[in-house]
Amino acid sequence: MASATLTYKKSGVNIDLADKLVDHIQSKAPAIGGFAGLFPLDLDGSGPWELVACTDGVGTKLKLAFALDKHDTIGIDLVAMSVNDLVCCGAKPLIFLDYYATGRLDLKRSKRIIAGIMEGCRLGRCVLLGGETAEMPGFYPQGEYDLAGFAVGIVKRSEVIDGSKIFPGDLILGLPSSGLHSNGYSLARKVFKGRDLSRWGKTLLTPTRIYVDEIASLRAAFRAENKIILGLSHVTGGGLVENVPRILPRGRKAVFRKDSWKRPAVFDEIARRGRVPEREMWRTFNMGIGMVIVIRPDSLELARRVLPEAMLIGEIVDGKHEAEIA
Repeated sequence: MASATLTYKKSGVNIDLADKLVDHIQSKAPAIGGFAGLFPLDLDGSGPWELVACTDGVGTKLKLAFALDKHDTIGIDLVAMSVNDLVCCGAKPLIFLDYYATGRLDLKRSKRIIAGIMEGCRLGRCVLLGGETAEMPGFYPQGEYDLAGFAVGIVKRSEVIDGSKIFPGDLILGLPSSGLHSNGYSLARKVFKGRDLSRWGKTLLTPTRIYVDEIASLRAAFRAENKIILGLSHVTGGGLVENVPRILPRGRKAVFRKDSWKRPAVFDEIARRGRVPEREMWRTFNMGIGMVIVIRPDSLELARRVLPEAMLIGEIVDGKHEAEIA
């Protein structure tokens, strides 16, 4: 067990600095924002479709794959991190491209990585259209590699989900995560070492859950009943407190009832072993919720019928543009 209090910043990740960089980038390229970028297929802006694109990686979860020599599911994480972002604006994933870089190509290991990417594409209902394999001797430590992914989708302009219709009184549903997904591993790796890493390795390498089918089913059911999904938030780095405000209009606050769902044991174990403050846990990890859905109160019964595992975890109120854990 760690003898000193751990935080994400102490483990090497500075969220505040990253937020400042994002603000700077958005000031230079105002079109950037949200979970994915939208581009009109008709260049004059009058057509009915938006092309949607996003990119992501797996982060230091890769370090666990190296340590445990397990590479068959890390590709699922890669696809999940992008397609889960795509669906947040209402897009249907179409294609995926990968970038795989290593110092020396290991064919057996590479086949396992690609198999995971293919499985991720199957779960994400998209096609692996292409990619790049880069062998760069001397650039990566022996036995290590990096992965990046790029997803493209499409959505009707009239069906874009942007959070603009969210009002006080609306309800927040949560879909369970499969674990840490692909965030917070710089901190988690400080907690689980040696024998503990072997013991918790399977749990820590559980692939990120892909929510494409669930969101598609909910959208179809809502469309048939003339209801709408008001907002979707993929809970990644920064947890609920950093990600959900990204879909809220100004003057709206999300209040989460933390006792309304059961967190996977791994989160309590990280907090205990690392003596991680509760606020830091909520700002670093998904804490058992991988996707947030905002709906009108009169849509709750239908949502629960379509997605029985969806949990009512909070509500929208007037207030500061933030998320509160109550």
